[in-house]
Amino acid sequence: MIDILSLIGRDEPLFSSDMARVDTELKDIVNQSKFLVVGGAGSIGSAVVKEIFAREPKTLDVVDISENNLVELVRDIRSSYGYISGEFATYAIDAGSQIFNKLISSNEYDYVLNLSALKHVRSEKDPYTLMRLIQTNIFNSDEMMKKSKRYFTVSSDKAANPANMMGASKRIMEMYAFYRSSVTPVSMARFANVAFSDGSLLYGFEQRMRKLQPIVAPNDVRRYFITPKESGELCLISAIYGSNRDIFFPKLDKRLNLIKFSDIAIKYLNAKGYEPYICEDENEARAKAKELAKAKKWACLFSSSDTTGEKDYEEFYTGSEKLDMDRFDTIGVIENDVINNAENLEIFKQNIKAMIYDNKFDKNAIMTEFMRVLPEFNHIEKGRYLDGKM
Repeated sequence: MIDILSLIGRDEPLFSSDMARVDTELKDIVNQSKFLVVGGAGSIGSAVVKEIFAREPKTLDVVDISENNLVELVRDIRSSYGYISGEFATYAIDAGSQIFNKLISSNEYDYVLNLSALKHVRSEKDPYTLMRLIQTNIFNSDEMMKKSKRYFTVSSDKAANPANMMGASKRIMEMYAFYRSSVTPVSMARFANVAFSDGSLLYGFEQRMRKLQPIVAPNDVRRYFITPKESGELCLISAIYGSNRDIFFPKLDKRLNLIKFSDIAIKYLNAKGYEPYICEDENEARAKAKELAKAKKWACLFSSSDTTGEKDYEEFYTGSEKLDMDRFDTIGVIENDVINNAENLEIFKQNIKAMIYDNKFDKNAIMTEFMRVLPEFNHIEKGRYLDGKM
């Protein structure tokens, strides 16, 4: 097993002091509450489910579109925690469907936690995937919140001064949540990359090794990382203790270090007993991968980032946002006001849905709508996407 903390440059869990301080009260609250976790079989979602399950909730219902991931979640839960006296059920349904609306409307959940999202910068490569990103990240979230007593959803560090459509979609989602918050209390979390989460670059390292393929990483992009368990802790503590419109984020201090992806790749290979072999291009990396592996070396290709939407730095808040850095030891809080822009948000929704209905949309038309709602959106377009690279 890889020691994730050492890989990301830390020697202790990030939120230990805050979790210990609220431990007894948190368990009592969870024990008396009914939870619905949407997107609960993904990497972050399953971490949240485990944190709730371990504290024996009255009800824990989990929704995810992936039937296979739900099967693994149940096996994992049963193998690690066993059973609880409360109700635990999983549902392989689409959170944007009428079937889901029936589920959420028929149960009086105390907390609805939405972890479903399209989270990749590469999701803006074509207008079709981009429209699904908007539906999932914005419209599904808005509809879900309207049916909740108390609502939590994951935002993104990329929502702070967004440079790509994914981050901008999360920022617009926040705006919808602030508007709805006059009726439904909402809290959110922005956090760093979750190490080895599904589809992440670090997850890709594992897949490349399993398939004897080269490891590729940018050598000029630095990111903050947290563990899957830490992501679950941050989400749960925000859902339970967040005041209306609060956004929780990890404090940037010596315990949360910026690290380059290429540096993590080298540490990962060393921990696996391999020496990195730096290749000149993709062709060399592909050609030499299997032979190098036999000699306990691994084909690597490290290069500068040249794709659309990638920022070379990471931030959790902007200079104009109001911060509370004293409430927790390891967690900062962004405090927000109600946003009274219902007309602007409704026009955005009508225009996007009209494009879909008329089957007339492209990236430029969608970008125009994003810019109308977010005039400060500083999109970084380089004309190349991650799907065009190894």
